[in-house]
Amino acid sequence: MNHQWKPLLIVAYIFLFAGSIICMNDILLPSLKAFFHLSYVQATFVQQSFYLVYLIFPIPIAYFISSYGYKIGLIAALGVCSLGCGLFVPAYFTSSFLLALVSLFVISIGVTLINVAANPLAAMLGKPEGSHVRINFVQVFARIGYSLTPILATRLIYNGRKHISFHLPYLFLGIGTCFLAIMIGFSKLPSFRPAMVKGFSFLSIVKESRKFPQLFWGAIIMFFYVGAEASTAGFFINYLQDKSIVGFNSAQAARFLTYYYVAATIVGFVAIYFFKFLSAGRMVVIFGVGMVTTLVLCAFTHSSLNPYYMVLLGVFISIMFPTLFGLGIEGIGAFTEKGSALLNIAIVGGAVFPPIQGMIADAAGVQVSYIVPCFCFILIVVYGIFCDRRSSAKLAEVNAENPVDQQTRI
Repeated sequence: MNHQWKPLLIVAYIFLFAGSIICMNDILLPSLKAFFHLSYVQATFVQQSFYLVYLIFPIPIAYFISSYGYKIGLIAALGVCSLGCGLFVPAYFTSSFLLALVSLFVISIGVTLINVAANPLAAMLGKPEGSHVRINFVQVFARIGYSLTPILATRLIYNGRKHISFHLPYLFLGIGTCFLAIMIGFSKLPSFRPAMVKGFSFLSIVKESRKFPQLFWGAIIMFFYVGAEASTAGFFINYLQDKSIVGFNSAQAARFLTYYYVAATIVGFVAIYFFKFLSAGRMVVIFGVGMVTTLVLCAFTHSSLNPYYMVLLGVFISIMFPTLFGLGIEGIGAFTEKGSALLNIAIVGGAVFPPIQGMIADAAGVQVSYIVPCFCFILIVVYGIFCDRRSSAKLAEVNAENPVDQQTRI
């Protein structure tokens, strides 16, 4: 058997919940803004609380998993997620914005544990040559979670009431993650354990990464990318609810956010075919130019097409994270694990750029604030050109050494 399907399905269910939890940030930001009467800058504390974890915990989590294995790591991850979700109940009944932010921080620790543990575990559940298939399979469930959450969570939060019950989606997610943790505890999920890697400190990784330009610059670009992604989705509902732009109600805005994630899911799978003909760097350039163009339309035009421009962003953002991550660790050999940790730390960019966008939104309106992700994607296009040229240079070297065996990849 190429794949161990029973344990693989368990990992897939974990990603279903992880996708829903991450997507909840995009629903929670406008909900808390309205509930606590916050400015845009204050509302972006949601993104800061969630993404700051990536600056602190990836390396300690790697040590934890090395010590206790993937199974214990996933049980702990789901337990932490359940605890964080549960904290939203007292946050709601005490009307405490601070406790809501603490809840998000706790949840993010669990999600980071899932990210560090679940992908390599999925890769191990079968023969090595099928690892990419298994990782893509479990990621499908994360995308399903992303796609289902906006409409379901919005109904739970509002449901025709004037009062905003922001704790209800987390109550259900907390119960679900708790039961899943118990199920994994009694399951026969293999207790694989990665080897402990020496010299696993942030400063040493940054210093060594300079030997690999594509990784070094890739980590910087990942910082900008996650910031752009968090800004694009985090302000999505507020953008569509703004009466000077569209004026949707919460249900209509949530429906278009669902379209955004569905578009990203479909195009992400279709785009896999084009990687046979185009280098990853060139794909980043093409999709990045599409993002920049669409963001300019979102920021500076007023028409009935604006909601569809926002959905179109999902099309162009679809390939970005996995492609940029893959480019960052491409060809770095034994440094791959440390390079992956560096790229995970760079995800902290999601805590930096939403507040900048929030300041612009407070001063000039949420529409103009979309110049922030636009700027980030201009840098991403430059990185894509850099990677494409490196790929072309390497291909030219290979063809020079093997003139008979010409490759057809662009």
